Amino acid sequence: MTKYKPKTNLVHGGTRRSQYGELSEAIFLTQGFVYETAEAAEQRFIESGPDEFIYARYGNPTVAMFEDRIALLEGAEAAFATASGMAAVNAALFCQLKSGDHIVAAKALFGSCLYIIETLLPQFGVEVTFVDGVNLEEWQAAIRPDTKLAFLEAMSNPTLELIDIKSVAEIVHSVGAQLVVDNVFVTPVFQRSLELGADVVVYSATKHIDGQGRCLGGVVLGKAEFIHGPFATYMKHTGGALSPFNAWVMLKALETLDLRCNAQADSALLVATELEGHNGITKVIYPGLKSHAQYELAARQMQKAGTVISLDLAGDKTAAFDFLNKLEIILISNNLADAKSIITHPATTTHQRLTAEQRESLGISDGLVRLSIGLEDVDDLLTDIKNALR
Repeated sequence: MTKYKPKTNLVHGGTRRSQYGELSEAIFLTQGFVYETAEAAEQRFIESGPDEFIYARYGNPTVAMFEDRIALLEGAEAAFATASGMAAVNAALFCQLKSGDHIVAAKALFGSCLYIIETLLPQFGVEVTFVDGVNLEEWQAAIRPDTKLAFLEAMSNPTLELIDIKSVAEIVHSVGAQLVVDNVFVTPVFQRSLELGADVVVYSATKHIDGQGRCLGGVVLGKAEFIHGPFATYMKHTGGALSPFNAWVMLKALETLDLRCNAQADSALLVATELEGHNGITKVIYPGLKSHAQYELAARQMQKAGTVISLDLAGDKTAAFDFLNKLEIILISNNLADAKSIITHPATTTHQRLTAEQRESLGISDGLVRLSIGLEDVDDLLTDIKNALR
């Protein structure tokens, strides 16, 4: 399938058909697998082939189809699907680290990612240094000869900062460390971070990959040596595997991923452009606008600027809540990348556990709202937003 283009791979990649020749991918809703003989069971535990499975926590045919298909899209040697995006982040970090190791991370992180890096890792003896992710000098100063890995979000949540992955990768690799990139906001459709120098890429499949608010899921991609080695070992023994049913939902969603992401990004650009300079909005944050601090970087790294916009409203929490409560089409939810347009107030939801000082340093004001653009008619969305502002 590597000879085909992404849209084709999203429909056909990784397909395994049973003897029945089903058109739609089958759900192998099974925990375990049967061996013809005791000798066959022994051999499979020693070495199992690509279509030989042991236990659903280790692998499953439906899950394997999803893993193979997303690996084709990302241009990765291998992938391992997880129960959620945070299970993916947790495993991608913990499987590589031990007490005494040092990591460097961008400070602009989703709340749960920040909790793992700021709180959990130090509890296990890992030393952490935070940097301003867009400042290459800070990366250079923070990386040490004993640094084990670095972690960043390709586009930060919710302030939509972009990081020069190619340059950061060069800095990280100069000391032999690994770069782990959370690619969820930029999507596998618009950016291949492995090609930019990342060693490991992480997704919350709950977001764009499912894209219709149904299932939790995650996936980690990278070299086969890493995915089938330390990562798979960690996952097998800690149990964060993706269920076959959720994998099937993700498989079917991949068929429309390119269509959905492109339509949503096109609408996001129209909405951001229309709202820039509007009364009641102090700032529109969107990488596709020339006013964005990393506009040129976005044009280099990404095919399109993504599906999420952040609006800094004039006023405080009260003004933000008043705006959210007056919306009719756009729904209030802390999720994103759905077919339905969704809005949230990060200071009181996704980033509420941060101190006021931390939020201020990240640019998360009380008037900031994060808007995920869905598949509705863009004129209806603009009317809804302008009516609420009015």
